[in-house]
Amino acid sequence: MTTIAIIGPGAIGGILAAWLGQDPDNAVTVCARTSFDHLEVETPTGSIRSTPRVIAAPSEATPVDWVLITTKAYDAASAAAWLPSLCRAGTRVVVLQNGVEHVERFSPYVAADSLVPAVIDCPAERTAPGRMRQRGASWIVVPESENGRAFLPLWSKTNFTVTTDDFTTRAWAKLCINAPGAISAILMKPTGVIQVEPIPELTRGIVRECLAVGRAEGARLDDSIVEAVVEGARKAPPDSLNSLIADRMAGRPMEIDARNGAVVRFGRKHGIPTPLNEMAVALLTAAQDQRTF
Repeated sequence: MTTIAIIGPGAIGGILAAWLGQDPDNAVTVCARTSFDHLEVETPTGSIRSTPRVIAAPSEATPVDWVLITTKAYDAASAAAWLPSLCRAGTRVVVLQNGVEHVERFSPYVAADSLVPAVIDCPAERTAPGRMRQRGASWIVVPESENGRAFLPLWSKTNFTVTTDDFTTRAWAKLCINAPGAISAILMKPTGVIQVEPIPELTRGIVRECLAVGRAEGARLDDSIVEAVVEGARKAPPDSLNSLIADRMAGRPMEIDARNGAVVRFGRKHGIPTPLNEMAVALLTAAQDQRTF
């Protein structure tokens, strides 16, 4: 029996827990603020149901083989509060979050050699506590390493494509896709805003900055990703929302620092100008400020 704990049962965490629960060889625990009696996920091929163990406090946790962290990047400290109770010698901690700083975020809390950074793409939404919708094909990429390879068998009874690869390249490629989402969040307009000139060129500029910084970090990125991001936005449903704008509309914190903020930070490290991403960070930070003037 493989024991797995998932910290953060939002849309992504709930879907992962439900799918992992389809394998009788997995014993799944969900670490949640809000209790629920079961998980139900509407998938592209029908509904699945799972009944993981649900706990609401670290004091209820016991050590497991795998910990999957699916909280927002800015919730690293609160997620880490679970780790002393969930980890023992040999526990692997998989960080499934946005950005490129997975290991840096959690190395203050657990040994770096137990951390497994993961890039995930799963179009999902949470409709109620314990209820999620998986809207399309989903994948996870982890590094080509002993820990990465050990992670793959967990997913044999799921609809996720899980592979090992050049993690640096895949993480920066996803950040190139995510970074222009700041435009929608700033304008409070869905993806269809890409049809308005000069938004396509602004999108290209944000991606070019991310591309340059990613290459400096060792990512093998092709110039074609710039037009691929623009075309992807054009082909997306015009009313679709990325997580930045969805969080802003809901009054939640935004992952500004993990996305555009990372481009700016690594740009400064390498002496690469990132003025468009800097402006995005400034505008979204101001938009998120709760003060009244």
